Amino acid sequence: MNLTEKQQTFFTYLQKKLTENGCAPSLREAADDLGVSRNAVAQLIGQLERKKVIEREGRYSRSIRILPERPLGKRDRVRELPVVGQITAGLPMYAQQEWDGSVLVDGTMFSGNNLFCLRIRGNSMQDSGILNGDLVICEPRQYAENGEIVAVLIGEEEATVKRFFLGDNYIELRPENKTFEPVRYPFSEIMVQGKVVGVIRDCSSYDS
Repeated sequence: MNLTEKQQTFFTYLQKKLTENGCAPSLREAADDLGVSRNAVAQLIGQLERKKVIEREGRYSRSIRILPERPLGKRDRVRELPVVGQITAGLPMYAQQEWDGSVLVDGTMFSGNNLFCLRIRGNSMQDSGILNGDLVICEPRQYAENGEIVAVLIGEEEATVKRFFLGDNYIELRPENKTFEPVRYPFSEIMVQGKVVGVIRDCSSYDS
C-alpha cells in the first residue's frame, strides 16, 4: 500500500477498532487513543482515502470502511535503481562514486532498502553466473557471512565482487573461476559494501 510509518500505524489502529466495534472511532476518540490532535487524525483519514485504502460513505469519519487491497499493476512493480560506477570481477579497479545511470527492476522481486547496482568488468565470477558486462544488484551491508558473494572495497580505493570467507586473522576473497586464485587480506584492508542479491544480464555484450 506504500504507506508512511504514521499512516500505517493509524491504518492498523482503524482496522483494530473496526473489528472490535463494527464502526470507526470518532475524531476525539482516535486523537485521545493516539495522543495526537483531531486535526492530525482528520489529515490521516484524508491521506488514506487518497491512497484508496479506506473509503467514507459521507463526510463523517465513523462511516469509514477498509477497501480490499488492490492487486499491483505493472507500473506499481517497477522500481528504479542507481548504477554506481563500475566494479571489477577480475583485477580490482578504482571504485567510482558517481552514478552511471539507472536501471528498472521488478520491485516485487527486489524490495530491499537502498539497493544499488554495479557493473561487472572481468570473468572471475563466471562460474557463479556473473559475467563480464552484467549488472549485479546489491543490498547495502557492512558485514558478510562465509560463502556470500559481496562487493568490497580493498584499501578504501579498489573495488571487487568475490565470495567472502573469514579466517582467524585475515579475510579471503575467492573467485568463481579456476583460472583465478583466492587472495587473502588483513581485516584493515577490506570494507564490505553490499551483498549481491541479483544479476541483470547484459545480452548486448554477447554474440547472438
